[in-house]
Amino acid sequence: MTDKQNNQNNSNLPLLEVRAVSHDFDYPLFKDINLSLQKGETIAIIGVSGSGKSTLLNIFSTLLIPNKGEVYYNNKNILNLSKNEMLEVRRNDFGIIFQAHYLFRGFNADENLKISELLSGNIVDENLLSSLNINHVMKQGIGELSGGQQQRLSCARVLVKKPKVIFADEPTGNLDTQTANEMINVLFDYVKENDAGLIMVTHENEIANKCDKVYKLNEFRLEQVK
Repeated sequence: MTDKQNNQNNSNLPLLEVRAVSHDFDYPLFKDINLSLQKGETIAIIGVSGSGKSTLLNIFSTLLIPNKGEVYYNNKNILNLSKNEMLEVRRNDFGIIFQAHYLFRGFNADENLKISELLSGNIVDENLLSSLNINHVMKQGIGELSGGQQQRLSCARVLVKKPKVIFADEPTGNLDTQTANEMINVLFDYVKENDAGLIMVTHENEIANKCDKVYKLNEFRLEQVK
């Protein structure tokens, strides 16, 4: 097979592929979960509270090893990697927007982004800060920011590292409708412009339906509803 054929075959592979993932704690959460994320694609996962949506994201992003199943990134089962190798994938290729923002409270907003610059080797795009409407709060301490501003700063911090896959857990939970839509558009634009992918957990059906695909976690299974 020629290099050109290899490149064509690789371009057809999913960016991320989940195969037969099952997990439980003291009770069953889900079983035989399958999902494929293509380059430039956005996926939303909905479901009732406690159904395991956030746990799914943790598994997809290698923060949690499932009882069964495989997660492929770049055609490699990343759950078989060593802890250090998983850390490198998360550091270099994955971006995770948590419900809890995990910002450094001893620093101001600008310093939080400077840490992301230092770790990634990338420079903060001022247009990104403007599009998220946080360019005017960069000198404020984290405790002085509203919950919505902290959420948007957390989003900016993730995008600075230019991830190939973004995992977002309720990214618009602290935002009003207009600001939520603006932030989602920033994420969507990033995905399309960078051939990246987004998997998002949300309770908001309107936000979910903006994604290319929507899945519902229901009765231990993940069913596509869009």
